[in-house]
Amino acid sequence: MTDSNAEGRCGWCGTTDPLYIAYHDTEWGVPERDARALWEKLILDGFQAGLAWITILRKREGIRDAFDNLDPEIVARYGEDDIQRLLGDARIIRSRAKINAAIRGAQIWLEMRENGEDFSEWLWSFVGGEPIQTNWSDFRQAPVKTAQSEAMAKAMKKRGFNFCGPVIVYAFMQAVGMVNDHQNTCFRHAQVRGMAGPSRKEGA
Repeated sequence: MTDSNAEGRCGWCGTTDPLYIAYHDTEWGVPERDARALWEKLILDGFQAGLAWITILRKREGIRDAFDNLDPEIVARYGEDDIQRLLGDARIIRSRAKINAAIRGAQIWLEMRENGEDFSEWLWSFVGGEPIQTNWSDFRQAPVKTAQSEAMAKAMKKRGFNFCGPVIVYAFMQAVGMVNDHQNTCFRHAQVRGMAGPSRKEGA
């Protein structure tokens, strides 16, 4: 574990990068219920596949700008000209497969909305609608995937999402507060638990 625990933080976030520390202190693990914000985070996690999350954090504003503020209604209409523009944009992860996945993800998001399905409610249903609270003393005790992330990944793939395997999905679930995996020595553990309201526990 790193010395970040001396600062009362999870060991994974380190002590030197202010961007990473701010992400840990203000975003990671906070329960997110907004459907569009959840879609954006899912797309960013897809871009992360095979890379470090800090890489995405450093490129996040560039990705948002290149993808029209990650507005699914605009992204869903992207064609080959847009793909070529994005492939030439050094601010993003220039992978045709990941760009295509983002476009298809936007189309699926819109299809669900048009069919009267709430993207947020659908995702949260995989954890029973409330965050799972864990109790790890060391961040490395947390799993890389769970039964819930495997079920969500399977359902996402069935709908047509890509870059959504159970490991990526579990990282997504941690980030958007579907599971509170802040280690119990981290000052955010109790804060995030307090944001959740009544919820069930795992890993105690």
